[in-house]
Amino acid sequence: MKSLLIKDTTREEREKIVAESIGYIDGNCDGCMAGLADMYQDYIDGKREIKDINMEFRAQYESGDDGPSGRSCGYQN
Repeated sequence: MKSLLIKDTTREEREKIVAESIGYIDGNCDGCMAGLADMYQDYIDGKREIKDINMEFRAQYESGDDGPSGRSCGYQN
């Protein structure tokens, strides 16, 4: 598997990595996938590694900050 690090990828490759990982964002349920795509914009722009974005999201989710607040994309309380 090829490295996903910013230094080893072009912007176009990072866009493709994010698009393939998230899937078809136009077929989203109540807009949650579009927000997910926005979350990875710093990676696409070469500002932050994808692992750092994922770790920050996970920390916020586990702490309850900015986590899901109801039913969305199959998530149920």
